[in-house]
Formats: sequence, structure tokens, C-alpha cells
Amino acid sequence: MASHWQLFFVIIQMMNQTWLALITVAVVAAVFFLILLLIELRKTAQALTYSLKSLEESAKTTLDELQLTLKSLRDVTDNLKGVSGDIRAFSGTVRDVSDHISQVSNVLEGVTSSLFIKASGLRVGVKAALGVLISNLFKNCFKKGGS
Repeated sequence: MASHWQLFFVIIQMMNQTWLALITVAVVAAVFFLILLLIELRKTAQALTYSLKSLEESAKTTLDELQLTLKSLRDVTDNLKGVSGDIRAFSGTVRDVSDHISQVSNVLEGVTSSLFIKASGLRVGVKAALGVLISNLFKNCFKKGGS
């Protein structure tokens, strides 16, 4: 019976050594793959760092250009405000000139109307005066010549 127990302990020791060897191989394989994983993670982190630096520089350049564009846009809108103010002033001046021309036109219309009336009156007066003068001349001529 003792030999059965001895055999049992030998088998258990062999199994323990086998399990120990399998566990050792598994741990070595895991460590190997972990080292490979860490190397790849390091490469990925370096590539990501490089990409982020490039992106940051690109974004900085783009933001600087955007600020210049916004400043130019602000200058253009300020100029447009000035131009629109000038156009308003110009249109007000044109409106004033138009009012003055209208007033001058009304005055000229009144003057020409008055001159037309005076000329018509003068024409009628001259016509009447000539009629009276001619009539008196004929009367006087016929009175002297006929008398």
C-alpha cells in the first residue's frame, strides 16, 4: 500500500511540474505579447503626438487667417457704413437741389406767365393805340383834304 501512495505522490509531483511548466510558458508568452503590445502602443502614441502637433500648427495657422479675414470683413463693413452715410448725405443734397430747382421753376413759371400777360397786355395796348392813331390820322387827313 505504501507503494500506491508513493506512486500517487510521484504522479502528483509530475503533474505539479507539468502545470508549473505550462503556467511558466503561458506567463512567458503573455509577457512576450505584452512587450509587443507596449511597443506598438508606444509607436501609436508617438504617431498620435506627431499628428496632434501637426493639427495644432495647422489649426493655429487657420485661426490666424480667420482672424485676418474677420478684421478685413470688419474694415469692409466699416467702409460700407461710411459710404452709406455719404450716400444718405448725397441723396439729401440731391433732394435739396431738386426742391430748389422746383422752386426756381415755379418762380420762372410765374415770371413767364407774368411776362406773357404783360406782353399780351402790351400787344393789345399797342394794337389799340395803333388803331386809334391810324383812325385819327385818317380822320384828320380826310378832314383836311376834304374840307
